[in-house]
Amino acid sequence: MKTLKAQMSIGLVCLALGLMLTLQFRNVQNYGGILSIQRAQELASELKDIRNQRDSLQARVSEYEGRIQEYEESAARVSVVAEGMRNDLERARLLAGLTDVEGTGITVSLSEAQTDQEFNVFFIHYDKLLKVLNELNAAGAEAVSINEQRVIATTEIRLAGSHININYQRFAPPFVFKAIGDPQTLEAALKLKGGIVEELEYYGILVNIKREQELFIPRYSKVLEFKYAKPVDK
Repeated sequence: MKTLKAQMSIGLVCLALGLMLTLQFRNVQNYGGILSIQRAQELASELKDIRNQRDSLQARVSEYEGRIQEYEESAARVSVVAEGMRNDLERARLLAGLTDVEGTGITVSLSEAQTDQEFNVFFIHYDKLLKVLNELNAAGAEAVSINEQRVIATTEIRLAGSHININYQRFAPPFVFKAIGDPQTLEAALKLKGGIVEELEYYGILVNIKREQELFIPRYSKVLEFKYAKPVDK
């Protein structure tokens, strides 16, 4: 009888322990499953946020790349325009005689046959200088100077007392022309039969023409001012 009671007690204890273990296992399984689902949902949400940030950054990068391309294209256009303006300005300065120039050409020296005599303005008259200048220009001279005075549109060559004025400077012989252009063409234009060289030599003026491979002509050194002339608005 005692043995039966003891066995029953042991059986009840084992049953209780089994129930307790079963309940404990179920609790752990249930809570563990809930926590795993919540963590998975959190990770999925974080992944979604990261993807959204990535897409936003990619869109911003594309926007900045587009702006950079626009700036580069705009800078290229401005550079082309600026280069064209610089070339036009340089050409205008060149045509106006406001920049030093160099190149091939000729030098033409005019001097009196008798250098020991006082200069006679009627011997090498200013009109003879004008004739030489006209022949050089007609032969395609791109730049001309007389006694280092750059000849421009406003240059005067005229009699001034006992001297000849060039760019408001007084000069006496010898007169040295420098002309940049094709040396052969320039020289041939002056030496035409019945041309200016024959005329000068007829009046006893010594003419020396020399071809130059490297000729330097200085710019017009004075200030150009326009008080009355102004551009016409189109």
